[in-house]
Amino acid sequence: MIGEKPTLIYAPGSCSLAPHIVLEELGKPFALHSVSTDKGDTKTSAFAKTNPKGRVPVLIDGDAVYTEAPAILLYLAQQSGNEWLMPKGPEERVRMLEWFNWLSGTVHSVAIRMIWRAEYFSAAADNLELIRTKGHQHLHDAFALIEERQGGGWLLPSGYTILDPYLLVFFRWGNRLGYDMRTAYPKWADHAQKMIQRPAVKSAFATEKIDLWQ
Repeated sequence: MIGEKPTLIYAPGSCSLAPHIVLEELGKPFALHSVSTDKGDTKTSAFAKTNPKGRVPVLIDGDAVYTEAPAILLYLAQQSGNEWLMPKGPEERVRMLEWFNWLSGTVHSVAIRMIWRAEYFSAAADNLELIRTKGHQHLHDAFALIEERQGGGWLLPSGYTILDPYLLVFFRWGNRLGYDMRTAYPKWADHAQKMIQRPAVKSAFATEKIDLWQ
């Protein structure tokens, strides 16, 4: 336990941005602990005592330790009292899980990782560029599907939920990878534009010293 308040262990601009935004949305006291994945902070023996998976985000609340962004987002939504950040009704909650599984398990863990962490898939240096190229192909397909299913408003019909900050992470990553997100994905860009107008999002971006378009 790091402190009396819920503590989010995060790396600026990583998928931990989504729970950071939701913590800001809840408006309750919380603490942040920043680590650098580039410097290997999450691969140390000290970090392994908190999360043996060796990655962020990690949320520590009392004696409980939560890992994996979708699980942390769900936990935080349940702490909101009236669960205003949760989808309305069983159908939308199933759709939320469908989105979370795909974004986390396929788009992030496969396509994004093939581009940014190609060495995870092969120890042979000659293979890495081929892996990155294939990762971009997967990501183009995934982004096209997101655009197709995105109406320009919030991702689920009932309104803003914990799913929307998570989707914003992937939009920002597309910008960082050099994709023309405004032109290629106009409906998704509308969603991102709505997101960055929210005070909670502005606060999280300012704290992490990151920009949507970089």
